[in-house]
Amino acid sequence: MGSHPINLAVRFLLELAALAALAVWGWKQGEAVWRTPLAVGIPVLFAIIWGTFAVPDDPSRSGKAPVAVPGALRLFLELLIFGLGTWALYDLGYLRLSWIMGVLVGIHYLVSYDRILWLLSRKHPGTGE
Repeated sequence: MGSHPINLAVRFLLELAALAALAVWGWKQGEAVWRTPLAVGIPVLFAIIWGTFAVPDDPSRSGKAPVAVPGALRLFLELLIFGLGTWALYDLGYLRLSWIMGVLVGIHYLVSYDRILWLLSRKHPGTGE
């Protein structure tokens, strides 16, 4: 289920929502000259992290891993980014949206239980173990 096209589309939309929430949060936190760098820089930083640190042969991604990491670390990074996006919505005062995002992320990972188990079984990057 974790690699089902609909689930992958949901994860992609959740990723975009998290990055958008972080962009808005950065904009609201910055003053004058810092608004744009924070609004652009924070989501770009997390998008780079998302795209760079991966588990080799992850069937839900391209299979390529610019920087190979253990599955548990990849799962942590995903949950961190989704969690920060959810928190950003909450901090901005969008309580209903933060709840919706948090629930959707939770449902996504419940449906992706097979991918979570696969990620947690990948301990040594590049060895297939």
